Amino acid sequence: MKYTHQTQYYETDQMGIIHHSNYIRWMEEARIAYMDYLGFPYKKVEECGIISPVLSVQCDYKSMTHFGERVSIEVKLTSFKGVKYEISYVMRDEETQEIRATASSQHCYLKKDGHPVNIKKEQPALYEKILCALKEDNYEKRN
Repeated sequence: MKYTHQTQYYETDQMGIIHHSNYIRWMEEARIAYMDYLGFPYKKVEECGIISPVLSVQCDYKSMTHFGERVSIEVKLTSFKGVKYEISYVMRDEETQEIRATASSQHCYLKKDGHPVNIKKEQPALYEKILCALKEDNYEKRN
C-alpha cells in the first residue's frame, strides 16, 4: 500500500530541510492508513478494547526532503507473530522516486489493561485480514 504525505513548512529545521523526527510521524500516519486499507481501521481496533503500542522504531535516512515535496510511503507488513508485528516503510520523493528513508516499526496488540491479547481468539476478523496482508505483502516482496 502507498500513502502520500505533503510536506509542511513547520516540519523544516533551521537548515530548511525536513527535520528527521518527522519521518517517524509519517510512519505512524502511514500505519494508520494501512489499517484503513486492510478494512480494519485503528479506531475499530480501539473500540474492541485493543491498543497497539510501538515497541521500537528504526529509520535510515538516505537523502534530504524539503518543504513542498510530496513523499510516497510504501507500507508493508513484514512479520506477524500473533501478538507482535513489524511494518516496513520505504519513503520516496513522489516526483523523482529518490529514496528519502527506509524504516521499520515493531508493535504489539494489548488489552487496554496492558496484557497481551490473542488476536486470533478475540478478533478473528482482524486476524484473517492480517494473515491476508502478510501473505500479499510477502508475495510482492518475492516478485
